[in-house]
Amino acid sequence: MAESKVVSVDARTTKIRNVPIAVTPEGFWCCPSQAVLQKTAKNQNQQAKAKTKGGASPLASKASSIQRAPTISSERRTHSTPTRAKINSEEQRCLLAEDAATNPPKAVNERPQKQHKISVGFGQLEMSDLKVVLYGKDGVAVKMSVHKNILAENSTFFADKLSRQSPVSSIEVADCEDVEIYVETVGLMYCSDVKQRLIKQTVPRALRILKVAELLGFPACVMSCLDYLEAVPWVGEEEENVVSSVRNLQSENYGVSPVLKRVASDLTTPPNDTFSHIIELVLRSNEDRGRREMKSLVQKLLKENSTSCISGSSDLCSETLYRSCRNCLDSLLILFQQATDSDFAEQALNIKEPVFRQIALEADNLLWLAEILADRNAADEFAVIWASQRELAGLHSKLPVKSRHLVSCVTARLFVAIGKGEMLPSKDTRRLLLDVWLQPLMDDYNWLQHGCRSFDRKVVEEGIGRTILTLPLEDQQTILLSWLGSFLKVGDSCPNLQKAFEVWWRRTFIRPYAEQQGNRSQSGRS
Repeated sequence: MAESKVVSVDARTTKIRNVPIAVTPEGFWCCPSQAVLQKTAKNQNQQAKAKTKGGASPLASKASSIQRAPTISSERRTHSTPTRAKINSEEQRCLLAEDAATNPPKAVNERPQKQHKISVGFGQLEMSDLKVVLYGKDGVAVKMSVHKNILAENSTFFADKLSRQSPVSSIEVADCEDVEIYVETVGLMYCSDVKQRLIKQTVPRALRILKVAELLGFPACVMSCLDYLEAVPWVGEEEENVVSSVRNLQSENYGVSPVLKRVASDLTTPPNDTFSHIIELVLRSNEDRGRREMKSLVQKLLKENSTSCISGSSDLCSETLYRSCRNCLDSLLILFQQATDSDFAEQALNIKEPVFRQIALEADNLLWLAEILADRNAADEFAVIWASQRELAGLHSKLPVKSRHLVSCVTARLFVAIGKGEMLPSKDTRRLLLDVWLQPLMDDYNWLQHGCRSFDRKVVEEGIGRTILTLPLEDQQTILLSWLGSFLKVGDSCPNLQKAFEVWWRRTFIRPYAEQQGNRSQSGRS
């Protein structure tokens, strides 16, 4: 374990709560966060002002300020032994002698910025042979007492600096963006197991260490950071930050692929087989809660990435969805035929119930697929397929409404999609859809209002009305007069299409005469 010392600090008498820097598990001192540095600097400024007013000489005040930088409590009178007094005296002389080296050159006209100095030591301080001075933001300067052989062995950056000229007693790093992490990364060079040191770190901090380690050419630390990121979970926005940081290292021989494999597959083609397998698993599920929650999740995910899918991937998804639609329709038709067979009515309840439940499941599957296709603006073909199901619509009235009402929900969803412009089927398809499925929907309407929680009456009625009004005027009249007869008999048990009826009325009885009067007035003027 690396031994560490801080300049002018007696480890036996100093309390950690009074020290503005933290001790790591390895024993070296770690530079605090910028907030702590600023707070410490503020306290030091106040103390410096008080001493200046008290008549302290500039040189003595400056030396005192430098010596107290590592700890707020350094003003405490130490009951030192002769050895301790000697160390403090030597360190004070060292700091005074090096003060000129630790201050970077400033332009003549530039307003001088007050430096707040902190001294940090690694390893055996008495054997230190190199000073590294970091100049960070807000006037913070950190001086590290380090060892040339440790830095040159672990960092290509420092090895290059030390090889340029000899002897080198001090290295300055100007405009250091992250002083805190820079100090910690240098401290990691004194650790035998860097990966173990990273275990208690957070992902954002590990990414900061990774960035500094790369700049310093510290490959052991870079590899340890990558091993840490490959094993630790990423939460929320951390994934994008990790992927972005790691991809910046791809040009180097650090072996980043294990980390990136978490988010990128080696497959070059879209995983359509996997998507198809997921859809089939959801459609075949008989467990209500899991089925319901996974349908909601898959639909949400498909809706989120529908705009970002490339054309080929989107087409493959649609093919899978339509294949599932046809399978569900075939199964539903067989179940309808079985449930409407003359012999089926005489069967025991325990035989009929599974059939009715399966009908409800298949209808719910179709409704879910219709929702997905409508969200993706790809439901035009589904409207064609649904409008052609005359046999299914003919058998519809022969089943109990409790078992068949979800089929009408599919019809309602298509009308809503047409009314909102989510799909644009042809005129013939719209007319056929109304001819085949509007009456079954009206037959189930009362049950849908009271027995189906997700049914929104106003939205459905608006969708039906708008679909009718897209047809030629003669077709509008035929459908709306048929509706009027049903509405006058059953009232609220039938869709309320009065808004559509009103538009049709104006188109039929008011617009022709208004246009005739307009034409006459124009001819009179001419």
